[in-house]
Amino acid sequence: MEIVYDQHEKHFVALDCIIFGFDQQELQLLLIKRGFEPEQGNWSLMGGFLKSDESIDEGAERILETLTGLTGVYMEQLYAYGEVRRDPVARTLSIAYYALIRTDQYNKDLADSHNARWFPVSQRPDLIFDHNDMVEKALARLRRRARTQPIGFELLPEKFTIPQLRSLYEAINNQPLDHRNFSKRLNSMEWLVRLNEKDKLSSRKGAFYYQFDQDLYQKLFQEGSSFDLK
Repeated sequence: MEIVYDQHEKHFVALDCIIFGFDQQELQLLLIKRGFEPEQGNWSLMGGFLKSDESIDEGAERILETLTGLTGVYMEQLYAYGEVRRDPVARTLSIAYYALIRTDQYNKDLADSHNARWFPVSQRPDLIFDHNDMVEKALARLRRRARTQPIGFELLPEKFTIPQLRSLYEAINNQPLDHRNFSKRLNSMEWLVRLNEKDKLSSRKGAFYYQFDQDLYQKLFQEGSSFDLK
């Protein structure tokens, strides 16, 4: 059998991670200040090259853990970028992923060691290469997913109030929501469990805390129920 692999060009495969968080007011993006040329000193997504002994999912998870110390978080493959001159040094294909993390759980010291910083998505700096396009595509995907899947809860604390949840969806969609309709829609969803505990910091009356019941959601989903915040 003839082996023809050596007759073809070889290219680098990179993995870039768009990391979103939420600070209870705005959707945030975790960026690093690039420490090497080209584009040294400019803002970038966290990325790295695929190793020969790992799958692309494993590589993306490794890169995320290298920056945040987190494993097992929500991560989704986004898109493959392959413009010929996207990297001025060598022909490099990049597979982009986006991840949702809680800003109170990541390893801040580890992130600081990579010169990482949170930016409000609406005020992010210009990024290197085609990373701006990656962020825009990730935002569009996140907005679509959040309307029909409960991935937004990945950005919230384990217990949260309805106003906090509404603020999250307003931040994701970058537009205000009708408070009454939003609350009414949520109250009809069985997997949103109200706790016998209130947040007394935001108002004198206080707002009840809620939790997302993942097991109940999966059970109801299998029975035909849907998540709909469109």
